[in-house]
Amino acid sequence: MQKDVLKEEIKREAKRLGFDFCGFSKAEFLDEEAPRLEQWLKNGMHGKMHYMENHFDKRLDPRMLVPGAKTVISLLQNYYTEEKQPDDAPKVSIYAYGKDYHLVIKKKLKVLLGFIREQIGNANGRAFVDSAPVLDRAWAKRSGLGWTGKNTQLINPKAGSYYFIGELIIDVELPPDYEIKDYCGTCNRCIEACPTQAIIKPYMVDGSKCISYFTIELREEIPVEYQKKMDGWAFGCDICQQVCPWNRFSKPHNEPELLPNKDIMKMGKEEWMDINEDVFKSIFASSPLKRTKWEGMKRNLRFLNANHNNSAE
Repeated sequence: MQKDVLKEEIKREAKRLGFDFCGFSKAEFLDEEAPRLEQWLKNGMHGKMHYMENHFDKRLDPRMLVPGAKTVISLLQNYYTEEKQPDDAPKVSIYAYGKDYHLVIKKKLKVLLGFIREQIGNANGRAFVDSAPVLDRAWAKRSGLGWTGKNTQLINPKAGSYYFIGELIIDVELPPDYEIKDYCGTCNRCIEACPTQAIIKPYMVDGSKCISYFTIELREEIPVEYQKKMDGWAFGCDICQQVCPWNRFSKPHNEPELLPNKDIMKMGKEEWMDINEDVFKSIFASSPLKRTKWEGMKRNLRFLNANHNNSAE
């Protein structure tokens, strides 16, 4: 099968599987990203995420993850929804409303890899969804699926930034797509809106100051100096996406497995504050929220409640 034809067949199958966008790039060393990643780590912007220091070379070269890799196929899965939590509820990032995306996307990627093998026979490859040393936004950018915004999120000009990113790294050479222009222009809304000033300059996020880092990645107590800057977030943060003008193009997804969990969506402040470990494990068994573990979620809720009490004094 001709490479151009195979590429189009893969895009059609990706669409059938429910992916919104599919792009291709050459599997090679990420020379532009290497010095930025090195400096970011050197400046300690990864905070306590020590795993970011591991596998530095693998993060930059997919050929170290898949021997003989020739192509990186990047895929976007929309997770936007217009459903809202109760007004008094501790805020949860909307990507976590539904089932754990790792499970949903990985399953689709494996089907797509199987499809490729059916078309051309033996093809070596691996599927990745935010669980291995892969710079997914860099590959999606190289594949022409969007540009990296000033908040470092991938922004698609037709659909905004509410997307999960997955990759197939394969040893099959396919024609690459091309990067698109950056359309952030003079807009600085994301920078101005961040309550913790985590976006320290355009295209640079200090992860150690990010609300998502505090509520998900950090395993110790949240620094007290951020007591009045959490804006009610208990898991993740969507502020820099909420204010982005490009997200006016966002439309609700139609992936059944990512539909909001009804138990989560009906929980108000009282239900959240009264939740016990057994209920937590039951409601969030297949949810991204389980990443914080019970102890982490209780810490987040205590922190928000202390902030509320201090504000009321």
